[in-house]
Amino acid sequence: MTEAAPGLVALFGSGETAASAQAVYEHVFRRLPRPVHVSVLETPAGFELNSPRVAGRVADFVREHLPNYAPEVTVIPARKRGTPFSPDNSVILTPLLSANAIMFGAGSPTYTVHQLKNSLAWYMLLARHRLGSALVLASAATIAISAYALPVYEIYKVGQDLHWSEGLDFFGPCGMRLVFIPHWNNSDGGAELDTSRCFMGQERFDQLVAMLPDGLTIVGIDEHTALIFD
Repeated sequence: MTEAAPGLVALFGSGETAASAQAVYEHVFRRLPRPVHVSVLETPAGFELNSPRVAGRVADFVREHLPNYAPEVTVIPARKRGTPFSPDNSVILTPLLSANAIMFGAGSPTYTVHQLKNSLAWYMLLARHRLGSALVLASAATIAISAYALPVYEIYKVGQDLHWSEGLDFFGPCGMRLVFIPHWNNSDGGAELDTSRCFMGQERFDQLVAMLPDGLTIVGIDEHTALIFD
């Protein structure tokens, strides 16, 4: 019996529901058996009142733009520990058992780490990926799987001092200590405000880099761009 190979990992810098994203999903889905069973985790936006809609936009995109793969899409409301919608609730996580594509994206990176670290959802995700399921991550989820996660909300919105948070370190067991920075070339601030490097700006990001321990590789992913690991 041939041992299953781990699935692809696709990381979006942004634009996971933009027209340009379809080519990325096509690249991932064409390697999966049909129908493609897709599970979309609400977790990164689980603290938001509209978290079902945040995850639902991804689910709708897959249904509408990839009908050739007959996708069966389930949104998993794994929002917050200690509630009925917990990432440790085996009942709501049941669709992960048959998922061959697992997706999650927008929200808060640090919230994502706090909710998923050592959770049942995380261990199920790791197991499914090891057995061949693809992972498609964007924005906050891309940051969260880093060895160290950039606390975007805390620094950019709340004004906390520069710091890093512990990440989920997805690639650590593979011998790769990686820090992912989506929105790398962001220009929302226009000429007045440097919002590159995931809204940190070059000057502030240089200070953040100096705070990281040795032995890490920083991987920046531009807007509307995806990086695929095989």
